[in-house]
Amino acid sequence: MPSFKKTLHFLSSALATSISIGLLGFAMSAQWSKTTMICARSGTGLFNGTAVVTLELFGGNLQRSSCPSFGSIDDFPVIPTLMEAKDETSLVLHGLVLCLLVLCLVFSAGSILISLYNSVSNPYETYMGPVGVYTCSSLSACLSVLALIIFVLNVIVTNMTEELVKNFVQVDLKDKVSEVQLGFYLVIPYTVLSLLAIALIYMYDHAAYTHRREQQRPTEDAPKEIMMY
Repeated sequence: MPSFKKTLHFLSSALATSISIGLLGFAMSAQWSKTTMICARSGTGLFNGTAVVTLELFGGNLQRSSCPSFGSIDDFPVIPTLMEAKDETSLVLHGLVLCLLVLCLVFSAGSILISLYNSVSNPYETYMGPVGVYTCSSLSACLSVLALIIFVLNVIVTNMTEELVKNFVQVDLKDKVSEVQLGFYLVIPYTVLSLLAIALIYMYDHAAYTHRREQQRPTEDAPKEIMMY
C-alpha cells in the first residue's frame, strides 16, 4: 500500500484535475466571443446600422439593428452555418479548436485515472506512475493554450464573423470590434489547475527521490575497507 503522503498528493492531483474538467465542460457551453460591426445596405455606403455576433462553440446569435432594416435576432449552429457560407479557413480553425478541447478532456480524464491508480497502489516508475500524470496534464495545459490562441485568431484575423452575418443578409460591414467572453476566460483556470496537478505530483516525486538518496548515502560514503567485509 502507498504511504499516506503519496495518497494525499495523488488524490489532490486528481481533485484539481476533476475541477478543471468541470470548468472546461461549462466553458464549452458558455459564450466565447462577442463581435460588433457597423453595417449598411450593400452598395449604398450608408453605415447606420449595427450587427452583433455572439458566439459559443456550437451555436451563435446574430442581433441586427437597422442592418439593413429593422432589428431582428437569428440563432444559428456555428459549423453548419460556416459550411453554408463556404468559409473553409474559419471552418477548419473552429473545428480545430473543438478537437483540441476534446483532447484536453481526454487527457485530463487519463490524468485522473492514473492519479487514482497511484493513490491505492505502488506501480513501477512507468507511464502509470508520475510520468503518466506529467504527460497527460502537460498535454492538457498546452493544448488548451493552443485552442485559446487559435480561437482568438479566428475571430479577430479571419472573416468568420463577417461571413456569418452575410449568410443571413447581404450587407457591407466595417469597424469590427471583438471581445472574448466567459467561456474563453474559463479555459485559463483549467490550464492553471492542470499545471497544479503536475506541481502536486512533482512535490511528492521530488521528496521521494530525496528520501531514497538519503537512504543510499551511508553506503556510498562508507570506507572501501568496510564495504569489502
